[in-house]
Amino acid sequence: MKLIIAEKPDQGHKIASAFKFVKKKGYIEISPNSHFPRGAFLTWAVGHLCELVPPEHYDTKWKKWSLETLPILPEQFEHRVAKSKYSQFKVIKDLVYHKDVSEIVIAGDAEREGEAIIRLILAKCKTNKKMKRLWISSLTPKAVINGFNNLLDESQTRNLYFEALSRACADWLVGINASRAYTLLLQKKGISDVFSTGRVQTPTLALIVKRELEIENFISSPFWEVNATFDMEGKRYKGKWHKDGETRINEEKLAQKISEFCKDKTAEISSVERERKEYLPPLLFNLSSLQATANSIYKYSPQQTLEIAQKLYIKGIISYPRSDSTFVTKEEANLFPDIMRKISEMDTFKKHFPLPTQSILNNPRYVNEKKVTDHYAIIPTEQVTDIHKLTNEEKNIYSLIIRRLIAAHYDKAIFDYTTIHTLVDKRATFISKGKEKINEGWRKVIFGEKKEKDLKDEEQDLPSLTEGEEGIISEIEVKESKTQPPKRLTEGQLITLMKTAGKHLEDGELIKVLNKTEGLGTEATRAGIIGVLKDRKYIDVKKNQVWATDKGKLLIESIGSSILVSPEMTAKWEQRLHEIGEGNASAKDFMNQVRKLAVKLIEDAQKQSDHWEFNHYNLEAFKTKSLRKSSRNKKLGTKVGICKKCEGDLIDKGKFYGCSNYAQTKCDFTISKKLLGKTISEANIKKLLKDGRTGIIKGFKKGDKVFDASLELDHNTMKLSFK
Repeated sequence: MKLIIAEKPDQGHKIASAFKFVKKKGYIEISPNSHFPRGAFLTWAVGHLCELVPPEHYDTKWKKWSLETLPILPEQFEHRVAKSKYSQFKVIKDLVYHKDVSEIVIAGDAEREGEAIIRLILAKCKTNKKMKRLWISSLTPKAVINGFNNLLDESQTRNLYFEALSRACADWLVGINASRAYTLLLQKKGISDVFSTGRVQTPTLALIVKRELEIENFISSPFWEVNATFDMEGKRYKGKWHKDGETRINEEKLAQKISEFCKDKTAEISSVERERKEYLPPLLFNLSSLQATANSIYKYSPQQTLEIAQKLYIKGIISYPRSDSTFVTKEEANLFPDIMRKISEMDTFKKHFPLPTQSILNNPRYVNEKKVTDHYAIIPTEQVTDIHKLTNEEKNIYSLIIRRLIAAHYDKAIFDYTTIHTLVDKRATFISKGKEKINEGWRKVIFGEKKEKDLKDEEQDLPSLTEGEEGIISEIEVKESKTQPPKRLTEGQLITLMKTAGKHLEDGELIKVLNKTEGLGTEATRAGIIGVLKDRKYIDVKKNQVWATDKGKLLIESIGSSILVSPEMTAKWEQRLHEIGEGNASAKDFMNQVRKLAVKLIEDAQKQSDHWEFNHYNLEAFKTKSLRKSSRNKKLGTKVGICKKCEGDLIDKGKFYGCSNYAQTKCDFTISKKLLGKTISEANIKKLLKDGRTGIIKGFKKGDKVFDASLELDHNTMKLSFK
C-alpha cells in the first residue's frame, strides 16, 4: 500500500480528486482502484514543517548576541518539527509506520524546496521504506494520473534534496553571522536596532539604495528646445532643431536666437529615411515576466501575483506557477489545439479566432525541450475555465496567461519607422520621427482596446513626403524643460532587475553564471525577498514605487564594498548549488567554503566599523528603538489555542487572533477581538476554541438594540454566530 505525502493540504486534496476518496483527520484514504489496487493514504505537510534549530540548541553561549561568541559555526546542522505543526507531523509519522504502508511517494512541488520539505519529514521519521517521486507540473486529473503512471525512483531527485539543504544551511550561516555582526557593531555607534542581512536580500537592497542615491544626488538643470511646424504645400508635420543629433540647448538666448532666425524662412526636406521593424510575439510567461506584467497593468505586487497564480494552479487551470522557463516540450504543445478550441468558445476571446497559425508545435521560440528544466512555461491547462467563474483578480491573471498563448499563434507585428531631416534656409537642421502600422499582428491580442496607450509610442503620423520637397515654417516655439532624475523602480521592475542582476557585474564569466542561474534569487523566492525588505523597514512601497528608507541606506553604507552586497557571491553560490543538484559537486565542500565566508564577513564588518560616520542621518530615530518588544506588544505572537481549520496555532496578532500557518498555507481562520462594540476576552476565546462556545457576554450593540449572547463557532462554515 502506498503513502503519498503532498506539500500542502490544498495540493493534497487536488491530487486526491483524481480518484475516489474519503476524508479523515489530517489525511485522506483513496479507495482501491486500478492505480492503487489496495487503496492508498494521502497526507500532507503544512509548508516547511521542519525547521533548522536555533543557535542556542548547539551551544548555550550562542543564545546571547555578542561579538565575542562569533562566528556561529555548528559542525552538523539539525532540524526540528515546528511546534505549531507537530500535530500534523504526528499524523504523517503514524501513517509512515502504518503496517500496511510499504512504499512512500514524495509528492511535494517538483523543485528543490518541494523535495526538501518532504524528505526532511521522512528523515525525522527515520524510515527506511521504499520511496518514489511524483513529478508533475499541473494538477489536472489527467496530469496526476499520468504522474502516477510514471513515478520516478527517489534516487533520481535525491540530489535536489542535497541542493536545497545546502542552500538553507548556507543561508542560515551567512544570515546569522552577518546580521549579528552588523547589529552589534552598529549598536556601538548608538544605533539600537536589529539589522538583518542575507545572501539575496542584501544585494537586492543595494540595487534599490543605489537608485535612491542617484535620485537624491541628481541636480536638475534647465534646457530649451526649438520646435517647428512645417507646411509642405498643405502637408503638415512637426520637427525639432538639432545639432549632431542633440536637440537640447543649454542657453535660452541661443534657443531664442535660433527661433528668430527660422521665422518665416523656407524649408526643404534634405533626406527621408525609412526602416521596417518586425516584432515577434512575446515569449510565454515564466513567473518573473508574469509578475512584471501584472504589476505594470494591474499594479499587483509580485507576492500578490504569485498568490493568485497559486490559486489558479490549485484549481488545476494553469500549470505550475513558480516556473523559470518560457518554453514547453512537444508533449505540452500537442495539447494546444484542444486548449485553443476550448478558449475560442469563450465570449471574451472569440474575436481572436480563427488563429493565423494553427499550430506552434515546430516553432522553437516556444517549443524547445532542451530549455525546459524542472518546469515548462506557465500556460492554461486543458481544464479551460470560463473567466467569469473566477474572482476579478484571478480573471485578470488567467486572461494574461491565455492571451500570451493566443499571441504565440499570431503573426509578427510590422511597423515602418520614418525619419525626416528638414533644412531651414540651408542652415538650421530639424528632425522629425514617425511610424506607420503595416501589420498589427499579435499586438491586438496582447493590448486589446488599450493598445495605443500601452505601446506608449510618441512618434507622430507623418504624411507621405519625399526628399527635395519645399515649403515653409508655419509655426515655431521655444520650449523650456528641466532634466529629470532617474525614475524610481516599480515592484515589477524590481523583479526584472533582480532577474537581470548579472548586468551589474564586470566579470564576464560571472555574468554568464548569473544569466544562467536567473540573477538574484529564484522565481519562487523573489517576491518573498521583496516582502522581507518591506517587513524589515529597509524599503517602502508607495503607489507602486519602491523607496529605500534611512535604515536601508544606513545598512548598505555600513556594509560598503563587502562581497555581501555584490551579486558576485550569489552567482558563484547558485552555480555550485546547481552543480550539487546535478550530482556534480560536493555539498560538504560547499559548506566548508561557506563557513570560511561567514568568518570573512565578520572580519570585513569589524574593519569597516572603524571608519563609520553616520552624522548625515537622524540617529535619534534609531536610538529610540529597542531590541525588545514594547510592553504594549508583549502579547503579540502568543498562542491562545488550536486553529479549528488546519490545527495550527491560533496566535495574538493585535486586533485579531489568526492562524500561525497563514504565511505557509494561507490558512485564513481568524477571530476578531472586537464584535458589535464588545471586546472578546482571551479567556472567552480559549473557551470558544475548546468548547465551541463562549460564556454569556453582555452588552453587544447592533443599531439601537443592546443584547447579551454567547458566541458559537460553526465547525463546517468556520463562522461565528450569536446565541
